[in-house]
Amino acid sequence: MKSMYGFIRDAWKRPENSYVKSLMWQRLQTWRREPSVVRIERPTRLDRARSLGYKAKQGVITARVRTWRGGRRKQRPRGGRRTKHLGVNRLTARKSSQRIAEERASRKFPNLEVLNSYWVGQDGKSKWYEIILIDPNHPRILSDSSLNWIASSPRRAFRGKTSAGRKGRGLRKKGRGSEKTAPSLTAHGRRGT
Repeated sequence: MKSMYGFIRDAWKRPENSYVKSLMWQRLQTWRREPSVVRIERPTRLDRARSLGYKAKQGVITARVRTWRGGRRKQRPRGGRRTKHLGVNRLTARKSSQRIAEERASRKFPNLEVLNSYWVGQDGKSKWYEIILIDPNHPRILSDSSLNWIASSPRRAFRGKTSAGRKGRGLRKKGRGSEKTAPSLTAHGRRGT
């Protein structure tokens, strides 16, 4: 028998075939008018948030962050050079938009640490992620054995220690071909892939 979280998970797997499609259409209209980083009362995807460590207790908050989609925008140079060497097109960031969203949330709430994040929506222009943030100095967190480790891990988002950060650093790759990725992509003469 499927749990309530199982039904939510299945609905978010294929949003276009479930109730999520109409809800998202309404939500995005509101989210577009909001600031880029907004604190929210409760997670939009409760099943995903709980699987990533969210708990409905003091010291745990969630924030929704908007980021740009697509490649980086660069001003077209005015000086003389041939088109090939303008360096305007095909510029992609070395960080994923999810990592950028986590860093923005961490800057907005400097006393909190990023635990994890997940996707909640996108349109043609933007992507939205919800970030789970923890207060490392809150007594409820310090007494929770499953969350108190975060007090000894400062500035996680900026050091690439979250799940999205580790993925971007190439640390999910195992086996042959990944010998040069650890401890970082720039180590070993920048031969990490």
